[in-house]
Amino acid sequence: MTLKRILGAVALLLTPALAFAHPGHGDSGLVAGISHPIGGLDHLLAMLAVGLWAAQQQGAARWALPCTFVGTMLIGGMLGFEGLQLPALESGIAASVLALGLAVALAVRPPLVMAVAATALFALFHGVAHGLELPDMSSPWAYAAGFVVATAALHAAGYGVVRVLPQAAAPLVRLAGAASAVTGAWLLAG
Repeated sequence: MTLKRILGAVALLLTPALAFAHPGHGDSGLVAGISHPIGGLDHLLAMLAVGLWAAQQQGAARWALPCTFVGTMLIGGMLGFEGLQLPALESGIAASVLALGLAVALAVRPPLVMAVAATALFALFHGVAHGLELPDMSSPWAYAAGFVVATAALHAAGYGVVRVLPQAAAPLVRLAGAASAVTGAWLLAG
């Protein structure tokens, strides 16, 4: 897949957010669901990092990490809709930004079970946060569809960047991971 196609797909996925940029159109929750992962720096960095990290992997991990994140995040979102409160929710999200950034920066390739377990734990925190922030009068299903689509698009963007760049650009990807890790540390300290 070429960078042009990936960017085109991401643009198409984000088009509804642009079309409904004026107040009063987001009552269904879809626009709010799309904008939540994109509008929050912590969510944005973690979800891009999942895509970057997946592209650095081999074999099944390339698809297992993003799929695990999206699936577990959706479960967490539903738990959030029901009012589940995780202890240290914001710290867990910040820790995910730090850990996923480090994973990208160091290009670590842990055993698949460990990578999937860590990804699922991080996704649970993000999902519960999404669910707890369901806007009033919004359809939970439309909101969930929005945050799932936005998350998958962010994963695809991260994955696409790594797969399209020449191998010589790998240090830039690692630098992006390091910047994400530093941001995660800053979020944890704040």
